[in-house]
Amino acid sequence: MTIQYAIGEQVLSRELAEVFASSGINRPYEDLERMGKMIEQADLLVTARDNGKLIGIARALTDFCYCCYLSDLAVDKQYQHQGVGSHLVSRVQTEIGEGTALILLSAPSAMEYYPKAGFQQANNAFLIPRKK
Repeated sequence: MTIQYAIGEQVLSRELAEVFASSGINRPYEDLERMGKMIEQADLLVTARDNGKLIGIARALTDFCYCCYLSDLAVDKQYQHQGVGSHLVSRVQTEIGEGTALILLSAPSAMEYYPKAGFQQANNAFLIPRKK
């Protein structure tokens, strides 16, 4: 298995939906129009492919100088626990630079993963949840 990582590579809505569905992340992957908007409006996409198949993605919104919100980190379950997610996070960090904070909201099931990937838990966040 040779995984190729890329920055800013074109991602199809269907590919993103398949990775979300196969990763276990809670996203509206059946809504391909919304998937397309999520791709188009991202400031930074880091992809992981195995023989051309998208198997992981990091999708971020950032100003590249102060803060970066890692909106999605998803890896196909068949490729989890092999360092793919950590490598995606590392590539995001390289792209945004040391002067930019990397921020995310974790799913309850992933709370144990993020400290292993170098994140510190913050207790000072607030959220107005989406309505749909």
